[in-house]
Amino acid sequence: MAHYQAKMSSKGQLATPSAVREHFNLKTGDIVDFYVDDADRSVRVLARNNSIFDGLEDLKLPRGGHMDEAIGEYLAEKHERISREWQERHAFDARKRTWDKRAGT
Repeated sequence: MAHYQAKMSSKGQLATPSAVREHFNLKTGDIVDFYVDDADRSVRVLARNNSIFDGLEDLKLPRGGHMDEAIGEYLAEKHERISREWQERHAFDARKRTWDKRAGT
């Protein structure tokens, strides 16, 4: 696994190393998610800059006209992902409020 560093600015901003930007084809305005793991004090970063059309081959659509079933499965997976991201976001917000209280802000 490659390792890269970034230094935080006085405004709390991190500059993404150019090798990382190039690897993930990140451009200005792309969305990047941060997932915080308190247990091992790590952050997982997820680049979300791909088009919805980039993942069409991942749908594994069945042959022979079973589109309704395939669409239903896709929507169920999407619902699970959105629910998980929502729960992670609210858990992060709750942890942040706790951190802010401890810091006295």
